[in-house]
Amino acid sequence: MHRISGIVMNNYISYLEQFVTDNRKAIFKKVLSQRTRYFTTVLEDLYQMHNISAVVRSADIFGWQDLHIVQKKYDTKLSHSIAKGAEKWLYIHRYKQTGDAIKYLKQKGYRIVATTPHTDDISLPDFDISRPAAFFFGVEKDGLSQQVMSQADVFLKIPMYGFTESFNISVAAALIMYSVTQALHNSAIAWQLPEQEQEKIYMQWLEKSIKSIDLIKKDFFRNS
Repeated sequence: MHRISGIVMNNYISYLEQFVTDNRKAIFKKVLSQRTRYFTTVLEDLYQMHNISAVVRSADIFGWQDLHIVQKKYDTKLSHSIAKGAEKWLYIHRYKQTGDAIKYLKQKGYRIVATTPHTDDISLPDFDISRPAAFFFGVEKDGLSQQVMSQADVFLKIPMYGFTESFNISVAAALIMYSVTQALHNSAIAWQLPEQEQEKIYMQWLEKSIKSIDLIKKDFFRNS
């Protein structure tokens, strides 16, 4: 990947745009205007492909640009029939250790939110959106690791009123994403991506939309 200065990037984007329809460019820009990194999702060692894929799909639907996957035991794969290609438009970050994910996210200013019932838990409708947050979801049988539990800043639960004690992981993720995204959009918080980040993602989406991108990219940089 070439290192691209601001001027070169603008020229490169203009060059790529001639290979993409006006309708597609308009869709990209509309979606980018709704993208955010204010919240993000972390999947800790999930092993069921359909759950992982469903969460990826939900992340795209609710405009969350990044998704983090910890793979300590399982080699995570996605079901394209479930994800519906959503992974193509997101940044998926992968880690071998939970601690690496926690460290990275804390450095980025995220609160660590453990989505699990706890003695000091907060109910989803009462969740404070005033600071960025990374929502951790654990393995299907055992829940989140002790490492997440010991370093969590917030413990979050979804209200339940029936006999069943927990939601399917992908359902829980979708409910939480929906609730906090709605609250965010109804707030005065500046949650949108900065213009420079939008431009970079727009460029990458254009590249992913062009079948002969390798040849086109090579031609541009050879002549620029």
